Amino acid sequence: MNALLAEQTQQLQLLVEAVAQLRAEISSAKKEANQAVSETASEVYVQMSDWALKSSGATIDLQRTSETYDCKENWGCRVLWFFRTANPPDTILQPDVSPENCWPLQGHEGQVVIRLPARVHLTAVTVQHISKEASPSGTVISAPRDIAVFGVDADGEEETLLGMFMYDVAEEAIQIFPLKNAPLPRAFSYIKLLVKSNWGNPAYTCIYRVQVHGKMAKPESLN
Repeated sequence: MNALLAEQTQQLQLLVEAVAQLRAEISSAKKEANQAVSETASEVYVQMSDWALKSSGATIDLQRTSETYDCKENWGCRVLWFFRTANPPDTILQPDVSPENCWPLQGHEGQVVIRLPARVHLTAVTVQHISKEASPSGTVISAPRDIAVFGVDADGEEETLLGMFMYDVAEEAIQIFPLKNAPLPRAFSYIKLLVKSNWGNPAYTCIYRVQVHGKMAKPESLN
């Protein structure tokens, strides 16, 4: 009887030790998983940081940017816009994307050049319009369609094609376009978006917001 009790006690002790070890392993696994999630979230945050925010120092290179739409030749437009002026290009560098708070570039094609607040190894570009349901006119024909993205040297002498995309009005209003070979080994201080077409408006193309993603380049050596 005593031998049986001793054996059961020993087995119980082994079971307790096994449970304790299992708990330790689970705790360690949870810690590693949480650390991995934290590192991944941090990496995604860095990659998706917006380098085209006006509040962070991004600006528009007006000399290399298309003209803003002027509706003086359109009688209906003159009536609707009599008490307001068209939004400037740097509207696209701000988070307010309420209906009509866009930059209307002249015609169905054009370009905007954004000066970034730092040299950036670019990874992706986000373009935002409003949905058809949110549009006061009930249409989104002024939305950009075919877009080409270029990295531009500070002096503007050399441009590097980073990707060509289509903004699809049938999809979500916010669309992210990863750039080829991202993150790019070369850092850029400027980025150019060339709108090659829109969804049917011959007079103007509305851009609500552009975000530029990537990792800031290391400071250049002074040697």
